[in-house]
Amino acid sequence: MIRYTLTRFALLLLGLLVASVLIFFTLRVLPGDIAQLIGGVNSSPEQIAAIRSQLGLDRPLAVQYLEWIGGVLRGDLGTSLLTGTPVVDELVQKAQVTVPLGILSLLVAVVISVPLGVVSAMRRGHADGTALSVGSQTLAAVPVVWAGMMLVVVFAVWLGWLPAQGFPRAGWNDPAAAFQALILPALTIGIVEGAMLLRFVRSATLQAVGQDFVRTAAAKGLTRDAALIRHGLPVVGLSVITVLGLQVAGIIVGAVVIEQLFSLPGIGRMLVADVAARDLPKVQGELLALTGFVLIVGFVVDLVHRVIDPRQREAA
Repeated sequence: MIRYTLTRFALLLLGLLVASVLIFFTLRVLPGDIAQLIGGVNSSPEQIAAIRSQLGLDRPLAVQYLEWIGGVLRGDLGTSLLTGTPVVDELVQKAQVTVPLGILSLLVAVVISVPLGVVSAMRRGHADGTALSVGSQTLAAVPVVWAGMMLVVVFAVWLGWLPAQGFPRAGWNDPAAAFQALILPALTIGIVEGAMLLRFVRSATLQAVGQDFVRTAAAKGLTRDAALIRHGLPVVGLSVITVLGLQVAGIIVGAVVIEQLFSLPGIGRMLVADVAARDLPKVQGELLALTGFVLIVGFVVDLVHRVIDPRQREAA
């Protein structure tokens, strides 16, 4: 187990290194000049050159990258060129919205997908099972923006139960208002992601039904449903844990769009604004932090899967 953990950790570090190189040099290909943006449209070429020199943008890209990655190793993701605010401080502040949104979205996806996926598999060939299967395929194809707009129309406009946009100025000092502001965004992401996860749970459950140990348990006197619940669902759970790690990336992508739609002051909305402003040091720090989060989640899921799945330990 120790050797496996060290190997996975080394791959995690390698993935972060490759991601940092791709993020840094890809951003430099984008059109636009932050020096021109800071100087304004009436700035002379000499003034623009002076700004570039002051910001260190006239140095070779390799030197800029090494300086940035050296700061990252010290826990410094850089500083915004426009505001002078450390990127870490901005991320911590915006994460107070994005992290709860992601957790709520994941909970919604699990609550929807796991029980309905199992029911859809156990009721295969019946009208309700077919309806669940068709419904999940339909919802999985729905754009997250459209789903969010429909939820706003129903629960905010027609019924008036929930706020349509915004986040309280007091933040989590007003927990009731903050939680209400996240309900519709979390439902939007959770329903779409849950529909995709439901299809996987259904497939994994159908596969578990055909396993020898489930058929053996049924042959010993248990009903098919009881044998599946007692012996098959733990196997389904192992597969679901792996997929949940992949769902995190989908939730992050969904948060970028949903925070714009619902005017939430989170990391996704900040990232879009910084890309538009060409604040490259801030953007590259944000992208590296998000990439690192996804890779760390994958690392943890691999370790958890290894610990709770005896087949992997025996194979090792």
